Amino acid sequence: MDKKNALRAGAVAAGTTLMMLLMSSPALALTRDDGDDPGSGLSLAETLGLYVAAPIVLFAVIAGLVMVLDKSKKV
Repeated sequence: MDKKNALRAGAVAAGTTLMMLLMSSPALALTRDDGDDPGSGLSLAETLGLYVAAPIVLFAVIAGLVMVLDKSKKV
């Protein structure tokens, strides 16, 4: 009985995924909308700083604050 249920669940999941892919419309990123005023693109350094360096720095700051402000007893 478990094999039948697993097959049914797989079929439902596959069908749902297929329908979601077929029913979704493309982003149409090349089509401009009224009032659309995009700015200039980011340089490589700005992109790396924003999406790589900033999260690493933010993680380090939060981890450092947690370690410094830790109130648990040292054993």
